[in-house]
Amino acid sequence: MSVWEAVAILGVGLLAGMVNTIVGSGSLITFPTLLAFGYSPVTANVSNTVGLVFGSLSGAVGYRRELRGQRRRLLLLGSASLIGGITGSILLLTLPSSVFDAVVPVLILFAVALVIVQPRLSAWVAGRREAHVEHGGPVLWVGILLTGVYGGYFGAAQGVILLSLLGIFIIDSLQRLNGVKNVLALIANGVAALIFVFSADVVWEVSALIAIGSIVGAQAGAHVGRRLPGPWLRGAVVVVGVIAAVRLLVG
Repeated sequence: MSVWEAVAILGVGLLAGMVNTIVGSGSLITFPTLLAFGYSPVTANVSNTVGLVFGSLSGAVGYRRELRGQRRRLLLLGSASLIGGITGSILLLTLPSSVFDAVVPVLILFAVALVIVQPRLSAWVAGRREAHVEHGGPVLWVGILLTGVYGGYFGAAQGVILLSLLGIFIIDSLQRLNGVKNVLALIANGVAALIFVFSADVVWEVSALIAIGSIVGAQAGAHVGRRLPGPWLRGAVVVVGVIAAVRLLVG
């Protein structure tokens, strides 16, 4: 690995940690970068997941104050994320790589669409939240489970999906729900990363650089990231995601 490549991966890891705090789609930055450096889609996905899980942990720790009094909620919904993350990671490892190559451009475009509609989605969620009961119920649990499967398999914009589901089905402040979102994403990504460590081809130097960058970025995102113009950041994520999807479709 060249010095330039190492610096670039460290930099996008930091940016991804920050973006995950603000938008929830950091993989749309790191994954295309790894593809650009010549890593295969599955290897890039696995190494990216292992690296970003440390950023997820950093983000969850940063929201520990908002997590107080939510232990039962975390245990209940966390079980769905755990099962989903295991299922998604097993699907990634057992299905032919050709399936991943074919599906990922669609998943990336889906994630890009979520980033584009996030402002309107957040406003709609805020209105729906006022009309729903405190307990999310079985429908929310199944939704978190399916999101965990998606997170274990690929996971870009997983945070956008989680926060939307939580906001629709649970009456609480978005800050507290964002703390729950961070933990649920950590569980799904964490169990997938653990499985990948023992069963997949992880490029350790890549994962280490992304881990270091995302840890710092997750903390910085809470302080500096929110001052960045939201449309600019969202636009950058969309452009990178579209380029990645097109590259996979034509490559």
